Amino acid sequence: MDIYHVWCNLKAGISDLEFTEKTRQYLDHLQTRGQLRSYRLTRAKLGLRPAALREFHVMLEFDDLTQLQAAFATVAARTDPIEQFHHAVNSLVTDAMFALYRDFPDSVRVHGQERF
Repeated sequence: MDIYHVWCNLKAGISDLEFTEKTRQYLDHLQTRGQLRSYRLTRAKLGLRPAALREFHVMLEFDDLTQLQAAFATVAARTDPIEQFHHAVNSLVTDAMFALYRDFPDSVRVHGQERF
């Protein structure tokens, strides 16, 4: 499993529920197309987060890099309807940060080859 992380804040005056609704529409569309396994949308509780992180955290789970690349290719084409969904979310956020993690050890890890 490859997990693409997005941390962001909302632009001034943006409703948290509007952001949630638009994000779910966007990610549900990718999921319906089979280009996203699952996702989670979270928010820092009681402001408890490191200062370097943002208020909202979205985790997108992909079966593998092939599925992730398919999702990126769809979004990068910038055609509707996905462009409308993408813009609807991007226009609401600021200070975005991204990271890509994987389950570990994953299925490609060869055991017995560890270095210490």
